[in-house]
Amino acid sequence: MKHKKKNRRRSKRKSPPKAVQSVLTPEEVILARRRSLAGQEEVISFLTRLTFLAALLWILFGLVFGIMPMKNDDMIPRISAGDLMLYYRLADNWRAQDVIVFKKNGTPYTGRIIGKGGDTVEITEDAQVVINGSYVAESDIYYSTPRYDSDVLYPVSLAEDELFVLCDYRQGAKDSRYFGPVKLSEVKGKVITVIRRSGL
Repeated sequence: MKHKKKNRRRSKRKSPPKAVQSVLTPEEVILARRRSLAGQEEVISFLTRLTFLAALLWILFGLVFGIMPMKNDDMIPRISAGDLMLYYRLADNWRAQDVIVFKKNGTPYTGRIIGKGGDTVEITEDAQVVINGSYVAESDIYYSTPRYDSDVLYPVSLAEDELFVLCDYRQGAKDSRYFGPVKLSEVKGKVITVIRRSGL
């Protein structure tokens, strides 16, 4: 019996003391709550800014601007395959020499406006461009403009909602010589700048 009592006393001595629970003062409780609220406010502020930024980008690049890569060399030397084109979706004042992005039969294209509504366009047998009876001198175009074997009949009289579009690379590029005038409803926007692939 004495032996058992000694073991009990030893076991009691060996057991570690119970942890003393610390009591927070009112000031510490208030400070902890403030820190918690401040952390929540930072998270809410970050999410609000992120949502605003996403909405702004959607408005800018979904409604106002668009970005499209050039898929071929139809517009060389000014725009080469792989270059990124930034275009303005809300343009409504079209002029000759504007470069536009448009869709024809679901396929995106890029080209330069040669004629607009009310103009008469002709591609002559000797590969010249004639607008409203006058030959067009294109000093920045380095290729002749041959006719294509297509359903396009010259001269082409453009309706008010039509544009005649040619690519800068006139040898084989698909443009209005191939599929005819472009409807304004098919135009996605006017190219305003080009980001060179080599500059990325």
